[in-house]
Amino acid sequence: MRPVQLNRITVQEAADRYLELVRAKTTTGALSPATAEVYSRDVLTFALIAGPERVLDDLDGPDVDAALLAFGRKPDGRRRDGAGEPRTQSPTSQARFRRSVSAMFKHALRAGWVQVDPMTVVTVTARERGGLRAERRALTREQATGLIGAASSIAVGAESGGPRRRDQRTGLRDALIVLLLTTVGPRVSELVRANVEDFYTGDGVRYWRIFGKGGRTRDVPLPQDVAAVLDAYLAEGRRPPAAGPAEKALLLSWRGRRLARGDVQAVIDRVRREVEPERRRSVTPHGLRHTTATHLLADAVDMDAVRRVLGHSDLSTLGRYRDELPGELEVAMRAHPLLRDR
Repeated sequence: MRPVQLNRITVQEAADRYLELVRAKTTTGALSPATAEVYSRDVLTFALIAGPERVLDDLDGPDVDAALLAFGRKPDGRRRDGAGEPRTQSPTSQARFRRSVSAMFKHALRAGWVQVDPMTVVTVTARERGGLRAERRALTREQATGLIGAASSIAVGAESGGPRRRDQRTGLRDALIVLLLTTVGPRVSELVRANVEDFYTGDGVRYWRIFGKGGRTRDVPLPQDVAAVLDAYLAEGRRPPAAGPAEKALLLSWRGRRLARGDVQAVIDRVRREVEPERRRSVTPHGLRHTTATHLLADAVDMDAVRRVLGHSDLSTLGRYRDELPGELEVAMRAHPLLRDR
């Protein structure tokens, strides 16, 4: 039952109050100390990611989606790869984190801290393999154009913003990343592997030679707007090191190193914050690949052309990348080809 009066407390205050309840359950034996410790760690981490000073009731589904995905990318100091670098959170830890956050919001609804439980509208779910993933991957047309518009505005601002510190000269790069992912749909590995020499001009058209899976390459023409941002980035936004392994890399960190796969999601999130709230939705790099395929196919682009853009070896793979869009059946029937002349 919805409480009579809403108590607008901050995320940090909600976490502290909820953890008092968790500790009380420990003393009564309802929760084990180990379980209580896990709840405490997860809830405090969520508060830190979501913004401790924000009002809890102001968090919506996309805010919680972004926090869940951000946790999945957090380094786990207890797990190391072959090179000794920290791995990201395991799928088990990510699923547990989602359960902890869900339990806190259920209590928040009963306590009158939120009007609606945002967990009922989040799109990020826990997978047995791969951890937390957005359930609906492709952006709608409004969401995609909102993201593209935000990236384009950032690019314009970066070109006219005057001199900045090295760590602030990333506007053109961030805009280019989002535009390439949304309109061309490369795999994130293909994007971060790209070198400057992979882009060339033929008959007035800018092409990207993408080195994909299995040693296969494909030459994809860039939309004119994307090509313009690429040229601006190469002319003004890219500051390559004098020499070294990253000398040829297209995408560089502000320190002059080749951008890593894990950095791309942070770039998308940064651009997404500039989108109008009603068109904003959390999305992964692979979700933008789905967005490219979905909207090209929905606009009746030849299936084989879409296959070649995405770098699939056969048409059957496209089925996995074609997501449903709200209202598409209604649009199709309104524009029925057999009734168009009438």
